[in-house]
Amino acid sequence: MKFKASIFILFVTLVITSCSKSISYTPEFIEQTSGNYLYNQDELIEVYYNNNKLFVKWRGAKKIQPVILDQNTFFIADMYKKLRFTEHPETKERYLSVVPKNDEDNITYDYVKVADTFKTPSMYLKNGELKEALNGYLAIKAKDSTSALISERGFNQEGYELIRKKEYQKAINVFEINVGLYPNSDNVYDSLADAFARSGDSLQAYKNYKKALELNTGNKRAKRFIESYTNK
Repeated sequence: MKFKASIFILFVTLVITSCSKSISYTPEFIEQTSGNYLYNQDELIEVYYNNNKLFVKWRGAKKIQPVILDQNTFFIADMYKKLRFTEHPETKERYLSVVPKNDEDNITYDYVKVADTFKTPSMYLKNGELKEALNGYLAIKAKDSTSALISERGFNQEGYELIRKKEYQKAINVFEINVGLYPNSDNVYDSLADAFARSGDSLQAYKNYKKALELNTGNKRAKRFIESYTNK
């Protein structure tokens, strides 16, 4: 299915690219529209220009070249969306707006432009700024406790992927976020304890296994570690 979807997107891109227009952007326009736009509470879309050509960075792709429809409007095949630069008439904030398929004259305000210094929670986490990262994720949870951006399972998988790479401190940081988001889950403490144990910090491993066991008295791994630690 993924292969077929990729072929379809490629086909659509090739067809639409033939209609792509060459626009000469003014320095003022480039300055106004370059920068980061908030795609969701933990993702950015970056718009930049190179040799007067518009490019986009999104989800790891560093140089997406949209199909230019006019100065303000372009199509991104990776998103399968037509976007438009807009400015809110009251707030004067700039946006990337999704152009509705059935009503292209309808102006929406979807992805607000943010300051170059703006950081998403995952950016804070990547930089090891745990307090700021947790505050950001907690804000997401307050708005939508079911958001995929704060999935307990997702953080757990991310942490163990880092453990497989032997990046133990990064894994600990991810598990610390999970503890902050889900303090009543024994599994988050179990994973954090495991990361500490693998990193060589047996004391912190003991403390977190103890907490995991308090929340789930049937946690066999926690029991084994605690017994081994106390019998040293």
